[in-house]
Amino acid sequence: MTEKKRTRQPNGTSSVYEGKDGYWHGRVTVGVRDDGKSDRRHVMRKSKADAIRAVRKLERDRDSATVQALGRVGTVGEWLEHWVENIAAAVVRENTLAGYRVAIRTHLIPGIGAHRLDRLQPEHLEKLYARMIRNGSSPGTAHQAHRTLRTALGEAERRGRITRNPAALAKAPRVSESEVEPYSVDEVRRLLTTAAEGRNHARWAIALALGLRQGEVLGLRWTDVDLDTGTLLVRRGRLRPRYRHGCGGSCGKKAGYCPNRVADRPETDETKSRAGRRAIGLPDELVALLKSHREEQDCERDTAAQLWRDSGYVFTDERGEPLNPNTDYHHWKKLLCDAGVRDGRLHDARHTAATVLLILGVPERAVMGLMGWSTTAMAARYQHVTGVVRTDVAQRVGGLIWGRPDDK
Repeated sequence: MTEKKRTRQPNGTSSVYEGKDGYWHGRVTVGVRDDGKSDRRHVMRKSKADAIRAVRKLERDRDSATVQALGRVGTVGEWLEHWVENIAAAVVRENTLAGYRVAIRTHLIPGIGAHRLDRLQPEHLEKLYARMIRNGSSPGTAHQAHRTLRTALGEAERRGRITRNPAALAKAPRVSESEVEPYSVDEVRRLLTTAAEGRNHARWAIALALGLRQGEVLGLRWTDVDLDTGTLLVRRGRLRPRYRHGCGGSCGKKAGYCPNRVADRPETDETKSRAGRRAIGLPDELVALLKSHREEQDCERDTAAQLWRDSGYVFTDERGEPLNPNTDYHHWKKLLCDAGVRDGRLHDARHTAATVLLILGVPERAVMGLMGWSTTAMAARYQHVTGVVRTDVAQRVGGLIWGRPDDK
């Protein structure tokens, strides 16, 4: 009787066999390694049925391109540190990177950093967010941690370090969106009247009439302003200063108060999106204010003499130094108090300008261009304003802020 000849399986075919060790083994080719050789994975189970199931799962992962990359998996903390310093740092703005670092080092690594990256579950994240809020963090802080983690793990998934992103499955902390509360026309006029009694009057007029962000206003240089044509270019934002010790820490003070402190970030950065880089037309009243402001700055330059720093910024202190965002914030709070206007965020001035434009019927696309929005979702936040504000604005179309006589 002739013995049946065994046929050899084609290269790359999955196999299941019982080994001399008594276990069942499976082999599956899932792709090609960096060195060009076949990436053939091995599984080992106690029973043949379990080995077959493990092989089938590897085949499904291969076919759906979700096979985990080779190499040591590492912990969540190790991946987050690598991601923020070597991946995110190369592509995001300074302020965004600073927010990532705070979320990672203050909340994420202490909370879930010890977990193996490929074993992190959505439930781990939901428990972390709940614990953060119980311990006093705001829902907004917990949500920022969630967004940071989702972005970092999304990159890990894209690179094959994990097969799914648990942050995309976890329920994010709920954040109640604050109501947009624009200032009324009367409040705007009181603010501008009070501001006219001090320095940098035009700084507040730009915020309330044009809706520029704080960093955009403080980042303006005279080369961005054309008073002849009445246009203003927004192309950068001023960053909050950050310092490191110039003395090696021997002074015993915080880095910002070190006598030999060294700036640790640039003064300005480009606007955060292409939509943020924009040209804006200036009302005649604002052109006049800026001309007056430039004359006042020239007088301060003469007074300061050799102490003047010719920084080129539109808004400076008495010696030509660009305004610090924190100092600017306190000036805003003092202005509100002096004008007898309800307290509000500096960003509410931007809300005011946006709301005015939409109520006046300016097309949404045009408002997006003026405000530097990249999506229509932002405009939707300003659609539900109070009837009092709507009536107030509608009755003052021509002289909305400065109240021209022919509009009364």
